[in-house]
Amino acid sequence: MELRATDGTLSLQGRVLGYDGRYLRLETAQGEITLDYAKVSCIGATCPDPDAFVDLLRFSGTGRLGGLILPAMVEGYARAHGLIATRVEETLSTFRYDLTDSDGTAIARLSFRLTTTEDGFADLFAHEADVVMAAREISPAEAEVARDAGMGQLNAPARVRILAFDALVPLVSPANPIDEIALEDLARAYAGEVTNWQALGGPDQPIELHLGNPNTGLAQGFVQNVLEATGRELSADVVQHPGDQAVVAAVLAAPNALGITSFETIGNADALPLSGPCGLRTRAGLTEVRTGDYPLTMPLFLYLPVRRLGPVAQDFIDWLNTADAQLILKRIGVPGQNAVPIPISEQGDRLAAAIGAAGDEVGLAALQRMIDAMEGHDRLTPTFRFGAGQSGLDPASRAHVRSVAQAIRDGQYAGQDLLLLGFSDGRGPASTNQRLSAARAETVRSAIVSVLGGTLPEGLTLRTVALGEALPMGCDDTVWGRQMNRRVELWAPSAPF
Repeated sequence: MELRATDGTLSLQGRVLGYDGRYLRLETAQGEITLDYAKVSCIGATCPDPDAFVDLLRFSGTGRLGGLILPAMVEGYARAHGLIATRVEETLSTFRYDLTDSDGTAIARLSFRLTTTEDGFADLFAHEADVVMAAREISPAEAEVARDAGMGQLNAPARVRILAFDALVPLVSPANPIDEIALEDLARAYAGEVTNWQALGGPDQPIELHLGNPNTGLAQGFVQNVLEATGRELSADVVQHPGDQAVVAAVLAAPNALGITSFETIGNADALPLSGPCGLRTRAGLTEVRTGDYPLTMPLFLYLPVRRLGPVAQDFIDWLNTADAQLILKRIGVPGQNAVPIPISEQGDRLAAAIGAAGDEVGLAALQRMIDAMEGHDRLTPTFRFGAGQSGLDPASRAHVRSVAQAIRDGQYAGQDLLLLGFSDGRGPASTNQRLSAARAETVRSAIVSVLGGTLPEGLTLRTVALGEALPMGCDDTVWGRQMNRRVELWAPSAPF
């Protein structure tokens, strides 16, 4: 196609990359160009017709988002806006939603390609997708490709949305007597260092290992967070399957099997809690995944283009952060970003662990101070953690900052006394850890206030309390345990009965 400026000063040829109802994106020999379509004349069969414009938004990537979550969101968005959402199956891996108003006028089309996180990024780079559905963070290599393709910083905070949370869960057959597994042992098994259940306290049987498609974000996340984090590689003996359902089926068929699957596809297999050498253990429950207290929690990401989206497309993306959208996640049983209160009466195991871990460094006075700070408040599920070896917040925590700030802006906590309780791991002197926990809590407070424009609403307080190593969530003699312990928790006044 060819574009000519109405004043005759410009003539361009190229391929249409997108049209949002006002601006046209064109791939030319000089690179990607965006022009006001009203100020040019277009010649060619691919020229868009402004009078027949339908907003288009193309998603590509992991089926964890595209299979259940986003379709439920599209249908919820349509209901909330008085639209009709019609699902049209195209192939085994592609479908679309046509959004129309009550008169049958086409408003928007949202298309989905269910593939892998890796292929989702490839589709974005090839201009075949607008939004990547990802079950892991973008890799440094992918971020570099995006920059080289003129797409800017794809991992910049404004380009990344965390829609929901999943988790990596180790599974065994109900016939297997093993009832927990240490993360270190999980890594040793999948690296081929441990090959018999007897070494893990089980029967004298070989361990049969199963994992999903190696190109999926979940499998890549397992390799990165469990194996590569400890300097290991995936054993060549691991049986890899096309999907999680196949992993679950293989585990159920073999009492000596060990599999890794997602939180939502455990099925009838037994999910093993993760344990540590100090005796602490964590199961993959809805609350533990929401809070990130389960060590193998994995956010589900949307990566957005730097360019403008059409008005309906942008409105849908913005709507995903609303309370209505989060209620849909709750209804379908998916851990979302909404702040769910956890009364202190439901945290007995955590408090018992704190008492059990108390000693010379953390005595009765420190525990009493912690309980005094918590009294009259409930823990909220957003929990802020820091990147391994970094002082900055990790991606999930940056998303929590935006979510909490938005809730404050919307008046959800008007007039309340919110607390940010800072915690540390137990390595080093207690006095040093106390200072570190104070600094972490202040980092989170500053980030929230910054998103709010530098000030808090009148009548609302956001206090920080440094509690050091008083409430361990994991064992300090493991890298995963220390990561769980270095955190900031959000607490809000308990609702009146």
